[in-house]
Amino acid sequence: MTTLKSKLKEDLNAAIKERDELRSSTLRLTLTAITKEEVAGTTKRELSDDEVQKVIGREAKKRREAADAFAQGGRAESAERERAEGEILAAYLPKQLSDDELEVIVTQAVAEARAAGAEGPRAMGAVMKIVNPKVAGLAEGGRVAAVVKKALAG
Repeated sequence: MTTLKSKLKEDLNAAIKERDELRSSTLRLTLTAITKEEVAGTTKRELSDDEVQKVIGREAKKRREAADAFAQGGRAESAERERAEGEILAAYLPKQLSDDELEVIVTQAVAEARAAGAEGPRAMGAVMKIVNPKVAGLAEGGRVAAVVKKALAG
């Protein structure tokens, strides 16, 4: 069975052969981040595919944040590269939920939390507890929180 990590390694080798600098450097950095995670802690271990996905997700988020920062700083070329790297990484992640799909999940969770008696500021935590397991890895935390806030305000 091919692990996600071995797929990254295969894709890296292919990118090197094809002299695809952007792809090979992005995958190299990501594999380094995975290795760092594996040796962090007291014993070295292999990460599960889920854990590898979390690392890739973190790396992709870093690229998005860097792209935004570069764009705000007027460094369009750097922003473009960060975006391109983010897109390469996104291919290894589960497809993100659309805004509509996320709103449906949040709306149901709000109803569930209210039925359980959650009101006011405490409702936010109650709703997030219901939503988070359903959207884990499929939507970024900040995005989820924003939709929940909107739904509770609405």
